Amino acid sequence: MDKTKVRQSRSSKTGAGYRRLVIKFGTNLLTGGTRHLDLQMMASLVEQVARLYQEAREVIIVSSGAIAAGREKLGLDDRNRRDIPFKQTLAAVGQSCLMHTYEKLFGKHDIVVAQALLTKRDLSHRAGYLNGRNTLLSLLDLGVVPIINENDVVATDEIKGDVVFGDNDNLSAMVANLVDADLLMLLSDVAGLYTADPRVNPKAELVKTVKRIDADIEEMAGGAGSTRGTGGMATKIQAARLATSSAVAVVIADGSLPGVITELAQGKSIGTLFLPKTTRLESRKRWMVSRLSSRGKIIVDDGAAAALRQGRGSLLPAGVRGTERDFQRGDLVDIVDLAGNRIACGISNYSSNDIQTIEGTHSDEIASLLGYEYGAEVVHRNNLAVL
Repeated sequence: MDKTKVRQSRSSKTGAGYRRLVIKFGTNLLTGGTRHLDLQMMASLVEQVARLYQEAREVIIVSSGAIAAGREKLGLDDRNRRDIPFKQTLAAVGQSCLMHTYEKLFGKHDIVVAQALLTKRDLSHRAGYLNGRNTLLSLLDLGVVPIINENDVVATDEIKGDVVFGDNDNLSAMVANLVDADLLMLLSDVAGLYTADPRVNPKAELVKTVKRIDADIEEMAGGAGSTRGTGGMATKIQAARLATSSAVAVVIADGSLPGVITELAQGKSIGTLFLPKTTRLESRKRWMVSRLSSRGKIIVDDGAAAALRQGRGSLLPAGVRGTERDFQRGDLVDIVDLAGNRIACGISNYSSNDIQTIEGTHSDEIASLLGYEYGAEVVHRNNLAVL
């Protein structure tokens, strides 16, 4: 099938609700509470994601389940072994099994998937953050569904239960921030945030909307309660705090409910909704416009300046006429016209030295001039704020 035609046909079907979504599948959801992957449940989840795909919504999946898949593949059922090397071994075996399962299930809907294994270090490093963002956005542009997990083979925080980053709840929040998602779904085997633990207190009530995460909300969350996964309600609240601070709405819901993914994407009320603390313009572009981290300037010609002012895409090397001050790939820079007027700011795909080499050239010449390339744009439109 011609993927270009697929993207064109999908572009006219965008419905109401959220357009770009990050969906986290918890271990208990994917295993149905057992010690192995529940293929029927996974098929249902994939079918719902496929419906969103056909509606021109963009979906990134953050998936748990690698350790459970590895345990099943090796035929092990040693519930008492908790040493890190053993769990890393299970993750190494199970990750390929997990991806193979997703590939088969999505293949039935003629959808291509891509694997991305990340660590906190990947997203904390400036170049790694930019590379990860550009890759994920490129995959979405191509109509591919990225499937992300923490790289357990080299990152042990998750399987040790370190709630600072080491769980897929917090990883999914960082991914939502990375790609400017509209909604983050945290799907597991719990219906949402309750006023108390519903397993202990029969009077516990579901909290439908959270406007602000404060001490009372954190107290409701309690500690991690799952024996098969690493996350609990506490880590979900941490993830919600991170995502809502980045202008992303968050929902905690029971992923086993029929049609829950498609209904949440349409904006229906299920589980607990955490409202964004700010708008995307305020959280991302306000930081860029503030110039607090500006490292240098890119000077553009009149044609590029006019195109940027009119919001017509990215800054290409053909429109660049020079730079001021030294800066590196991933730095925030000002974009000025020939008269020195500041017209925009953004995150540069190239260092000042690289830009001096490729300025005024066509994008298809970048690789030959530099010996490598980080994309056709000097500053991509997704990393650009026009004043």
